[in-house]
Amino acid sequence: MDWMYGGYSCQRCPSYFVHSKCATRRDVWNGKELEGVHEETKDVEAPYVVIDDNTIQHFSHIEHYLRHHVNGVLWEENKRCRACAHCIGLQSFYSCIDCDFILHQTCAGFPTSIWHVLYNERLTLVTSEASIFECYACHRMSNGFRYQRDDKVFDVLCGTISEPFHHPSHDHPLYYIPHDERRQCNGCNELASLVLACIESDCKFVLDFKCATLPLVVMHSIDDDHPFSLRFGKNTSGKHWCDICGKQSNIKRWFYTCKDEEDSLHTNCVVGDFSGLMPTSTVEVLSKSFEVVLNNSISRPFCKWCKSRCIYPIILKMLGTSDTYVCSTECLFNLLDPMRRSGLGILKPKNAVKHVKAKR
Repeated sequence: MDWMYGGYSCQRCPSYFVHSKCATRRDVWNGKELEGVHEETKDVEAPYVVIDDNTIQHFSHIEHYLRHHVNGVLWEENKRCRACAHCIGLQSFYSCIDCDFILHQTCAGFPTSIWHVLYNERLTLVTSEASIFECYACHRMSNGFRYQRDDKVFDVLCGTISEPFHHPSHDHPLYYIPHDERRQCNGCNELASLVLACIESDCKFVLDFKCATLPLVVMHSIDDDHPFSLRFGKNTSGKHWCDICGKQSNIKRWFYTCKDEEDSLHTNCVVGDFSGLMPTSTVEVLSKSFEVVLNNSISRPFCKWCKSRCIYPIILKMLGTSDTYVCSTECLFNLLDPMRRSGLGILKPKNAVKHVKAKR
């Protein structure tokens, strides 16, 4: 830190310094002058009250107590965390004593308000089942818990990413560094404008928020007896075929594999586009209502748009129909509004995702 160029220091943290130009960037500073203003010292409200060693009362579900369970108990597709909407999997979790409300232990501890690297105002954790939204960081649809302020909405997985961000795919910590050009994610090889990057010299490793929040271990009906771990492309050789779609895996992209590597799965085949939506809920897109359904029947339905069998774990079924299913966001918007395209090449008209009450 060269003080000839000026900078800011924290009054509480003696080792925290920021260049003046960096501190006053529009994406960092909210424009409020705080000279003479007392520092905000309000404590963040705890997300739950401890009842005993195995029981809590979470602020999102105050009507009932939640009981703690150790990992490896629930991994069925229909057992999903109400906060992130993902499978409980092999993680520890809290379940309601009186109803089907479930939270991952990690999700239960998420703070009720946060500061985020992508926004310069405090975000509040919203837990109501009120609406479907698109995460600002990863662009996934969700109707789980979210961090929100004004028009900025983050799902809880992206919302709780902080700096420095450590990921097992890379030896160095990652940071959000604004960049004029879109950069290629090392997880999926796709271009993204919002990425977490390594700042070590000559290291060009970056992750988009979608890959940064992929589950590290999953269970799948392809092999009920063994978990699948996320492989990062390093020290990977030979040919791998996805056991879900039957297509060859690009070993430069991340994929899931079991311990003996006999089975491998594409990340998107495991997660799909609708992993952030709670099964049995109802969502509205372009004035059409859809039920969120688990794709776990013996005979999988055909997608109305691409005419292929739906392979992803969660799909949408148009209400009032018996066979109108869609398997992905691309098929969804192609089906509903084929004349309008976004700059990303995915059919997603502005304001297409309507905030509506999630019916159960």
